[in-house]
Amino acid sequence: VQLQASGGGSVRTGGSLRLSCANSGRTFGSLNMGWFRQAPGKEREFVAAIFWIRTTYYAESVKGRFTISRDNTMNTMYLQMSGLKPEDTAVYYCGATYSGGSYRYVADYRYWGQGTLVTVSS
Repeated sequence: VQLQASGGGSVRTGGSLRLSCANSGRTFGSLNMGWFRQAPGKEREFVAAIFWIRTTYYAESVKGRFTISRDNTMNTMYLQMSGLKPEDTAVYYCGATYSGGSYRYVADYRYWGQGTLVTVSS
């Protein structure tokens, strides 16, 4: 499993971005995937997760604004972000695991992408 995150950038408050996380491996369809973010001086925190059966989970802070999805034919996971706020500014990381169950913690994921920076200005 090799993950590559992309799609970050700079937007104004209220703007939108779509992040992508591409996997170069062959078993994408059986992976549980997640997005985390890390703001300067803070710990990495859970944003959203999508299981291989397409069940989705969101942090309360992004519910109703972010949508996680996956395209197994493209070996890619997405995070559509709308209504962005300055507090969404962070480096966003994608993670993957073959394990089920817990999904909210960094330790739940075995594989990580390199991160993509999202900056939201007021």
